[in-house]
Amino acid sequence: MKLTFLGTGTSTGVPEIGCKCEVCTSSDPRDVRLRCSALLEAGDTTILIDCGPDFRLQMLRADVSRIDAVLMTHKHYDHLVGIDDLRPYTRAGELPIYADRETEMQIHSMFPYCFYKVKYPGVANISVVPVDHSTPFKVGSVDVMPIRVFHGMMAITAFRFGNLAYITDMSYIEPSELEKLHGVEVLVINALRFSKPHKTHQTVLEAFDIIKKIKPREVYFTHLMHHIGLHAKFEKCLPPGVHLAYDGLEVEI
Repeated sequence: MKLTFLGTGTSTGVPEIGCKCEVCTSSDPRDVRLRCSALLEAGDTTILIDCGPDFRLQMLRADVSRIDAVLMTHKHYDHLVGIDDLRPYTRAGELPIYADRETEMQIHSMFPYCFYKVKYPGVANISVVPVDHSTPFKVGSVDVMPIRVFHGMMAITAFRFGNLAYITDMSYIEPSELEKLHGVEVLVINALRFSKPHKTHQTVLEAFDIIKKIKPREVYFTHLMHHIGLHAKFEKCLPPGVHLAYDGLEVEI
């Protein structure tokens, strides 16, 4: 199983428009972060996690020729607005998008033309498969366990695939849902910035509280803003087994 980080930035991306800080003006490609998304490949199954505004560029960069399903973490613009660009991946047939009820409603609201009985030629041929946080499901050869986490006051979805878990935009997880992460060896988790609190995202310090409870072998921080600092400097400060993810990073599980 391989996970490719397509984007590791927060909703504004990095560099942020108009910012001249050392991160936004860095020449290190690891400091350039598209909006958060990832690609999971396992056997003959390819799964996209989130489909944001940078989706087209991400697919061209990663040279992805096939997607079997899309998993949506939540309904926010920076995670689903790229759905229209799924068109090349739906020419051979309908592409399922797995989403909770709130996200399903947002998809229908933003892309109603994809669900008309008589569709305009060439629109994305998609369907939405409802996700219940209490019910695991299967995509091709991949077993998927949805996990309910909170993004501020809003319940959103994290995912576990065997020994790998992918969490983004989380500010809180209930103890009962944390139990679903027992035994995870590779954890991808959001860490917006180092310590300044945020209402809807956790910091690096808060992420370490979760890491201590799960005890994974490897950790990759994602959904990072420019306030995280230069990749090269911050990476050196992290303990063994904990890393800053960056766009294009491939992790074998």
